[in-house]
Amino acid sequence: MTFAATILTLYPEMFPGPLGVSLAGRALADGKWSITPVQIRDFATDKHRTVDDTPAGGGAGMVLKADVLASAIDHARRHSPDAPVLAMTPRGKPITQARVRELAAGPGVTILCGRFEGFDERIFEGRDVEEVSVGDIVLSGGEPAALMLLDACIRLLPGVMGAASSGAEESFEDGLLEYPHYTRPVEWEGRTIPEVLRSGDHAKIAAWRKQRAEEDTRLRRPDLWERHVGARDQSASGARHRTKDLGS
Repeated sequence: MTFAATILTLYPEMFPGPLGVSLAGRALADGKWSITPVQIRDFATDKHRTVDDTPAGGGAGMVLKADVLASAIDHARRHSPDAPVLAMTPRGKPITQARVRELAAGPGVTILCGRFEGFDERIFEGRDVEEVSVGDIVLSGGEPAALMLLDACIRLLPGVMGAASSGAEESFEDGLLEYPHYTRPVEWEGRTIPEVLRSGDHAKIAAWRKQRAEEDTRLRRPDLWERHVGARDQSASGARHRTKDLGS
């Protein structure tokens, strides 16, 4: 099954862009995934192909029209009925690696790229659209965010990455940041690779990596660490309850 991406955008020429090179580009050429940019302006009904209007209640900027967006989404759903529709917006729920894995395991995705001041809110009430954010930043449009999301999905498709473990031992896969990496030369500007990584003792190496992943997450991303500790405690509590039930 080919992972199919449909991009609803005012700038279809931005795709595949950087996804046409490196791992994603080779996977695209090999047919492991496909991309179809769709011009939102094609669904405007007036002679000027108008896609936006002034904000209700006043204010700066322009807002993408719900009727035009709905027609574009309906078009995409007719061609890819099983693909979820995601709108890239800073008001959306932050994307997680877990959600990326869910998307990569599916048939594909339709991504709605915003511009100007954003979307008419009624599009989320009138269509099943998942609002997604790639971080607490504001971009000039949803296209760069869509490229980021697609890259995260494509690299997880079967056969895209060389080593089967490449996608598993990475930041966020276990709710932690990834451990530090080193390579030759052993010494550089007086700094050496940690001795444990040169020991050949795989058990000690695994323990060191786990410890460093936990330490770095606790210091650099306390928000992730709190969630990790909470999930770990909840899992342990559930295990204790199951043990007690089995023993009763």
